[in-house]
Amino acid sequence: MKLRKVSGAAAATLVLSLTTTACGGDDDKDDVGSGGGTIKIGIKYDQPGLSLKKPNGSFAGFDVDVATYIAKELGYQPDQIEFVETKSADRENALSRGDVQFIAATYSITDERKQRVAFAGPYLLAHQDVLLRADSDISEGTDLNGKNLCSVTGSTSAQNVKNKIAPKAHLKEYSSYSECIAGLQSGAVDAVTTDDSILAGFAAQKQYKDQFKLAGLQLSNENYGIGVKKGDTRTVDKINKALEKMVRDGSWGGAVIRHFGRAHYHFELAPKIGDIKS
Repeated sequence: MKLRKVSGAAAATLVLSLTTTACGGDDDKDDVGSGGGTIKIGIKYDQPGLSLKKPNGSFAGFDVDVATYIAKELGYQPDQIEFVETKSADRENALSRGDVQFIAATYSITDERKQRVAFAGPYLLAHQDVLLRADSDISEGTDLNGKNLCSVTGSTSAQNVKNKIAPKAHLKEYSSYSECIAGLQSGAVDAVTTDDSILAGFAAQKQYKDQFKLAGLQLSNENYGIGVKKGDTRTVDKINKALEKMVRDGSWGGAVIRHFGRAHYHFELAPKIGDIKS
C-alpha cells in the first residue's frame, strides 16, 4: 500500500455534510438549551489539537471549539460552560447519569454505542493512520514489518495494522499516546498508530514542528459524533442545526486550520449518517 502525502486545505473549500435527522424517543425530557445556569460538556483533557487542558486551567482544541460553538447556539456563553473530563470507558455512563449534557470527545459513532447513546453529527470523518518521523524511510505499509509500532494499552489500532498490512510488526504498548510520541521522537519506536486526527493533533504542536509526518493509510473510517443522552431528540436536532451553521459560516474550517494546519492534515468531508435509530 502506497503512503500518500497529506496536504492542508483552504478554509474556503472545507465543507461538511451533516444530517439533521433526529432519533426517535421521548423529546420532552432532558432538553438542553435554555441558556440558564451552566452547561456541562464532556471532553478529553489529554488530546493536543483536539481537547487539551492547559496548565492555566483553560481548554483548547478542535473538539473544544466545536463544543463551545454548539453551547453558544444553545444559549450558553463561554463562562457558562463547565468542561468535564470524560474518559472513553465512562462516556455512556456519564450521559445516562446526567453528569454531562453532551460529549464532544473523538466519539466514534458505532452500532453498539447507538444502543445506549443518541448521536448528533457526524462533525468529522477520521481514519486510523500511522505517524512517522519526518526522515523515516518507510514508504509502503508493508515496510512496517520488522519495525516497532506503538499504540496505547487496550487499543486495537496496532493489531489492526498487523492484521491488514504488516503481520511482522513488533507491537509496543505504552500507557498514553504522549509516551508513544516521546518514543517516536527518541527512536525507541518507528511508528505510532491511532486515529489520524489524534496523530495530527500531536504533530501540529509547536514543540514537534516538522518532526513527524502522517502516512495517510486510512485503515478505518471513524465518524465522530456528539454524544447525547438516549432519547433526547430535541437536543440532537439543536446540535445538528448548530453544526450545520458552524460549517456554513466558516467557523468549522477556521478551527481545522487553527488546530491542525502545522500538521498539513487533510480533513475529509463528513458523510451523512442517515436516520440514527435510538
